[in-house]
Amino acid sequence: MSGRFAFSKGLKEVRFLFCQTGEHSAATRSFLLRNYPTMKKDNPATPILIRDASGTLPKVYARFEFGKEKSQSLEGLSDQQIEETVSSLVKNSS
Repeated sequence: MSGRFAFSKGLKEVRFLFCQTGEHSAATRSFLLRNYPTMKKDNPATPILIRDASGTLPKVYARFEFGKEKSQSLEGLSDQQIEETVSSLVKNSS
């Protein structure tokens, strides 16, 4: 897979948490609107979960083999910084 969001083989799930109306989650919402179709097309077998709840700070979780999980806050990041953060997180299973 040669896409921008080609996930590592050990990645089992990606989860995005954010507020559906809060300004602090605006860049995360924008990122997902723009990039979700590409991520899903490049990784059709990997679940990409979107969890929105009032007052939730934006964060991304990556769950790997054997229950190993990593997370990264997306608060205060621009759309481009979120893309870089997510790309790094889903490609690095170590």
